[in-house]
Amino acid sequence: MKYLDHIGIAVADLEEAIETYEKLLGAECYKRETVDQQQVETAFFRAGESKVELLGATGSDSVIAGYIAKKGEGMHHVAFEVEDIRGEMERLRGEGFSVLSEEPSRGADNKLVAFVHPKDNHGVLVELCESLD
Repeated sequence: MKYLDHIGIAVADLEEAIETYEKLLGAECYKRETVDQQQVETAFFRAGESKVELLGATGSDSVIAGYIAKKGEGMHHVAFEVEDIRGEMERLRGEGFSVLSEEPSRGADNKLVAFVHPKDNHGVLVELCESLD
């Protein structure tokens, strides 16, 4: 894994959360994007060399809506940039981790993404991401 790319934070009201994080970080949201496949709208902020990604549900049956209903707002995942996502998925499976998909999917910020089950990471959902740029 090359570096910590971002932390993802599940929020109930994306507009309100954007205002909060603009004040907190002293920086404006530099990018918003909807990922229809995951029923999520994202908002990105730079925080030093890493990013903060706010995640708002676009539908009542989205993963983020379910997460908030169960656990409330808060940290959803930690994402690490990798050079070869398929190779990293295979490596982690070989180490006994539960990768939640057979193939990576297209995520926000022009990346391929895959997730590692939180039960294998002391309660933290880990996202692997590979830039398509």
